[in-house]
Amino acid sequence: MLAGGRVGRCRNIGRMSYAPHLTSAIPPVLLHQLPQRAAVCWPTRTALTVEGQHLSYADLQAQIERCAAGLQQLGLERGARVVLYLDKRVETVVASFAAPAAGAVLVPVNPLLKPTQVAHILQDAGAQVLITSAARLASLAPVLGDCPDLRHVLCCDGDAPLAQAPVPAGMALHAWHGVLASGPAAAPTVLDGDVAMIFYTSGSTGLPKGVVLSHRNLVAGATSVASYLRNHAEDTLLAVLPLSFDAGFSQLTTAFLVGARVVLLNYLLPRDVLQAMARERVTCMTAVPPLYMQLTALDWPDGAAQHLRYWANTGGRMPRATLQRMRALAPGALPYLMYGLTEAFRSTYLPPDEVDRRPDSIGRAIPNADVRVLREDGTECAVDEPGELVHRGALVAQGYWRRPDETARRFKPWPAALLAATGDWAAPERAVFSGDTVRRDAEGFLYFVGRRDEMIKTSGYRVSPTEVEEVLYASGLVAEALVYAKPDEALGSAICAALWASPAASGQAAQDDAALMAHCRQHLPVFMLPRVLQWVDKPLPRSPNGKLDRQRWMQDHGSL
Repeated sequence: MLAGGRVGRCRNIGRMSYAPHLTSAIPPVLLHQLPQRAAVCWPTRTALTVEGQHLSYADLQAQIERCAAGLQQLGLERGARVVLYLDKRVETVVASFAAPAAGAVLVPVNPLLKPTQVAHILQDAGAQVLITSAARLASLAPVLGDCPDLRHVLCCDGDAPLAQAPVPAGMALHAWHGVLASGPAAAPTVLDGDVAMIFYTSGSTGLPKGVVLSHRNLVAGATSVASYLRNHAEDTLLAVLPLSFDAGFSQLTTAFLVGARVVLLNYLLPRDVLQAMARERVTCMTAVPPLYMQLTALDWPDGAAQHLRYWANTGGRMPRATLQRMRALAPGALPYLMYGLTEAFRSTYLPPDEVDRRPDSIGRAIPNADVRVLREDGTECAVDEPGELVHRGALVAQGYWRRPDETARRFKPWPAALLAATGDWAAPERAVFSGDTVRRDAEGFLYFVGRRDEMIKTSGYRVSPTEVEEVLYASGLVAEALVYAKPDEALGSAICAALWASPAASGQAAQDDAALMAHCRQHLPVFMLPRVLQWVDKPLPRSPNGKLDRQRWMQDHGSL
C-alpha cells in the first residue's frame, strides 16, 4: 500500500498500451512500470517540473509509450543498447523509461564527460542508438566514425539543427518529435530478470566499465530506499545529482513508485539549488558532501528549508562540521547518511535518530539486503575487526558488461562458511565484494575504514588513477606519472599527480603546469582534474616487477 492512503484514487486509463490493468494492488516489477502505474493511480498529479513547466503522470506516460513505440519501429533487436547523453530535461526522463519498455537497454552517460570518454562508452556498450542534443552531437562529430555499431542518432532540438548535424555515412539522423509521432507498437515480452540499464563507472584498471542492472535490481532498490526514507505522494524531490549516477536516477524511481514530484535542476551555482528549494517547496534532497559544504557556506533565502522533510548524503563521508551546519540551517529536516556502491546501488543507511550518537557511522543494512564484514577466508569478522564489506540480496548487480574476469573477481558466491555457521540452506547466490574495508561495532553499526583498491573517491565520483594518467601521458609533457589521492575536507579526496617531465617538456614547472592543465581540461571533466601537480627530478619509484609503485610513493610522501 502506498503512503498517504491513496490506493482508492487509482483508476485505469484506457489509452495506456502497456499492461493497462495495473493497479496499486499489484506492485511494479519492471522499471518502466513505475511511471506507468503512477499514471494509473495519479494521472493528474505532477510527475516532473523543469524550468517552471509541469508535466503530469498521464502526459509523461503518454510520451514514454510513444517514444517506446518509435524505438521499436527503428528495428532494434531485444537488448539493444540505447545511449542517453543529455542534461536533465523531459526527454531524458522519457527516454530513460521508454528504452526498457521497448525491450532495449538504457545506457545513461554523465553530461560532464568529454567526447573521447563518450566514444569509449558507445564502443564498449556496442550502442545502436544515441539520444542527444544538437550541441552535444556537434561535439561528438569527430568520434562518431569510431563507433561501428551505432545506427541511429535522435536529436532532441527540433528539425532546424538536423541540416547541420554531421553524422557519418550509414547512420540515420532522427528528430525527437518524429520518433514520438510513430504509431502504436505491440509491447515486447520483458521479464524482471532482463537487463534494463548499464551504469558506467570508473574502473580500477583504466577506462570506465559498465555495471549491468536488471529490472529487478532497479525496482527492488526503489522499494527499499523509498521505504526507509518514507517517500509518499505529497513529496517533492529535488534532482541535483546527474541522472547517470545511480543515486541520481534513484530520485526518479523512488518518486515514481509513490507518485511524488521530481524537480529537475541543472544548476550553475550552489545558490541556484537554494532558490529552487524555496521556489518549489522541496521536501526531499539527496546530494554529495561537496555540494552540502557549498550550501552551508551561504546565507539561505527565506523558505529554503521550510518544507524540507529530509536531506540525504551519498558519495562519501559527510564532514562533521558540515553535518552540524546543515542541521542548524534545516532544523526540521531529518538527516540520512548513506553508503553505497554502483554494483549494489545502496548498502547501508544511518537512521536519523542515531546521528547524534554515532555521526561517523555508515549505518546498518538497508531493507532487503544482507551486509556483512568478512575476512579473506569468508568468515565473519569480530566486533571492531576490520574486514571487507560484502553485500547480498536483490540489489546486487548482474556483473560488469563484457568483462567476465573482472565480474568473477568482484561478484563471488556467498561464502559457504556463513551458511555452515548458521545451518541455513540457500540456493547458489552471488554477492558483491565491495573492496571497501569497514568495521562493525557491538550494536551492529558499520564504520568506513578505507578502500582496498586504488580508486579515488572525489566529489561523489569514483575516479580511476589510470584513466587520469593516460590523459597526462597523451599531453607529451610527461615521461612518468603516478596519480594518487590526498584527504580533502571539501572533496573527500583530492586528485594529485607525481610527474617526471619528458625531454620534450619545457623544464619550467609553471609553464608545464599551465600547458598540462590546459590539455587535461580538454580531455577530462572537472571532477577528474588533478588538484596538485608535483614534478620530480628523477624517475618515479618502481615495484620489483618494474611497474610504477603507487603505494610506495604514497607511503614515502605521507599520503597513506
